[in-house]
Order: sequence, then C-alpha cells, then structure tokens
Amino acid sequence: MPEAALDALREHLRHLGHVVVAFSGGADSAFLAWVAHDTLGERALAATAVSPSLPGEERLACARLADEWGMRWTEVETDELDNPEYARNAGDRCYWCKDALMTALGPVADREGATVVLGVNLDDLGDHRPGQQAAAERGATFPLVEAGFTKADVRSWSKQLGLSTWDKPAAACLASRLPYGTPVTLGRLSAVERAEAALRHLGFSDLRVRHHGDVARIEVPELDLERVVAKRSDVVAAVAAAGYRWVTLDLAGLRSGGFNQLL
Repeated sequence: MPEAALDALREHLRHLGHVVVAFSGGADSAFLAWVAHDTLGERALAATAVSPSLPGEERLACARLADEWGMRWTEVETDELDNPEYARNAGDRCYWCKDALMTALGPVADREGATVVLGVNLDDLGDHRPGQQAAAERGATFPLVEAGFTKADVRSWSKQLGLSTWDKPAAACLASRLPYGTPVTLGRLSAVERAEAALRHLGFSDLRVRHHGDVARIEVPELDLERVVAKRSDVVAAVAAAGYRWVTLDLAGLRSGGFNQLL
C-alpha cells in the first residue's frame, strides 16, 4: 500500500484534532491507536471497554501494549449484558454492544473534547456488522475506512512499523461464540473463555470454541486440524474442564463470523 494512504490516515486524524480510540487490542484497533498516538500525542486517548465479553487475556494485552507504546490509556466498563436486547442474542446483538460502548465512551470523549474512532476497515463493511451502524449513529467515525485501508493493508503497515500486533489472529467478543437465539449469560461466556484459554495454552493461537449447550465445537484453521487430532486427549480434557460434556472438531475449519452465515 502506498505511503499516501498512511499520510491520508494521519491527515484525517489531525483534522479530527482530539480522538478517543476504541482499543480492543486487535490488529485494527491497535494500528489505529498507535498511529493516533504517533500523530496526535497527548490529544489521542486509547480506551478499552471492559465487560464479561472481553477475555481477561485481551484486557492484559491492551495494558501491555499501552505501556510498551507509551500511549495514554484508560478502561471503561460497559453494561451490555444488563440490556435484555443484547442478552437475548438476536441478529442485532452487536448493535446493542456498540450502543453500550458509545454510552461508556461518550463522557470520556466529552471530557477530552474528542471524537470516538473505531478500527473498522473496508473489509468489515461487507459483513453483517450492525454495531457499525450503532457507533455511527452515536457520532463515531472510521478513519481506516476514510483512508482506504483493508485488513491486509492494516497488517502490512503494522509489520512495516514494527508493531507486534501485525499478525495477531482476529478475536471477536466472546458472545460471538454463541449461536443467535442462545441467550448471552455470564456462565456461557465464562465457559467459552476458559475453553479457549486452555486451548491456547496447548499451542493453538487462532481458534474459536462455538457454544452449543453441552457441546463445544472447536474451529481452527485447516492446517491445524491434524494437530488438534494428534493432541485430542489433551484437547478433550482442557475443554471438558471448562464445563462441556462433548467436544467436537469442525472439519470445515475456522470461519470468522461463522454464525452470520445463518442470518
């Protein structure tokens, strides 16, 4: 991607003046947070939303990155699980999640005299993402879209800039592991988090544990399927310890936003 794209991103951020970056620690939000910090300095604030749908490991990763990069950083608590519209887990769950995020970030942005910015890229516009609508309705903007960045562009520039997040696997919120129509509860989110953490400790960095009641359906990239089978005893023990009765492996491999295909 040409240098002009990064220049355009910086110029867009300068035009905004002061920004609060919704910082989940993923490749997109981390790239945006770093560029905002590098461009605006103290006029940029990275903010991480803390709730049961954010894995504890991701929260710690955000803190480490903020310290490593010298960014201004804060945490805000969101209460989306208290909203029945979110908890019932219909196809608009992400709308209510981002609505809760904007409710939490609004006062922060007001104090900063800032605009809330999200790490949405061009590729995200083609998926079922009602959260983008909710954020836009509440005044958030998408600088990566404005500057023409795809996911591949974000990773490429992150690598060039030496950011450790350049090849970090995508990590949607824990609620995305529940099929639409299955209510979101603390217990279910906790089971998914424990199962995925245990599998990462076994060496599987890119994965999803889809929750189907007593059944855990494991998704990994196709190249990792044989490795899961080779470690099946440890895999079964790890996932069963998280509370699942049956442990299955999805032979179709990892599919980001897999449940969106059913809408």
